[in-house]
Amino acid sequence: MTRLRLPIHDHLEFVLVRPHYPENVGASARAMKTMGFDQLVLVRPSRLAVPEHEMAFKMSVRAWDVLHGARREDDLESVLARADNVLATSSHRGLSGVLTARMAASLVVADAARGKSTCILFGNEKTGLSAEELARATHLVRIPMVGDQPSINLAQAVQLVAYELFVTALERRETREGT
Repeated sequence: MTRLRLPIHDHLEFVLVRPHYPENVGASARAMKTMGFDQLVLVRPSRLAVPEHEMAFKMSVRAWDVLHGARREDDLESVLARADNVLATSSHRGLSGVLTARMAASLVVADAARGKSTCILFGNEKTGLSAEELARATHLVRIPMVGDQPSINLAQAVQLVAYELFVTALERRETREGT
């Protein structure tokens, strides 16, 4: 089966920092695969949040190649060293200069077209990313919410960001092909 491959697919890593639940690791792999992404990195996952866990496998639903291809890193430094740009997601309100996923997608897709690599950091389900990790980012990304919830589920955040990236990349390709 031939999959649509766009420059963004080759220049982007989804990085789960200290994930806690295996279900979120599996569901994140599935979310990525639905949008054509396959570069998943796990930084210091909990002992359960690993691709081999039964619930990670169950939740990945036919994205087993993404799940089992996930790279594990002991520290964030090795991930950051590979990227030209680092985006960090946060549910914290009141941060300045925060982009929506749609705004961030425009930047990332344009950079991918120029061969620049990006990693997008997603924090732990309970604590998110630390202030130090957020400070390492080129841009901060927040998914706006109306509800009185502290955040959305990790895998849902991965899905929303992956969707915005894919749709933006498709639109860019269609615009270029139409001219």
